[in-house]
Amino acid sequence: MDEQPQTRQEEKSLRVEVLQKMTDLATAGFGLVAALAWNDAISAFFALIFPKAGNLIAKFLYAIVITALIVWLTIKLGKLSDFAKKQVAEKKK
Repeated sequence: MDEQPQTRQEEKSLRVEVLQKMTDLATAGFGLVAALAWNDAISAFFALIFPKAGNLIAKFLYAIVITALIVWLTIKLGKLSDFAKKQVAEKKK
């Protein structure tokens, strides 16, 4: 089989796709750094609020609160993303 050489448009498209993936990975990495910083801050806050409750109880309470917050936030972001996709789809018509 003969493979056709890539056109300039295909090469440009590939470069854009690689750049997009690298941007996504960098953004995820920055998000992880921010999440770890917030983790330390919120952990210290819970330890300050519940000093007598013991470290284990404070950690479980912290985990429950953060999990509930992340689930809520993820649902809201999913709805926002769906709304934006619908808006784009309607504009293409």
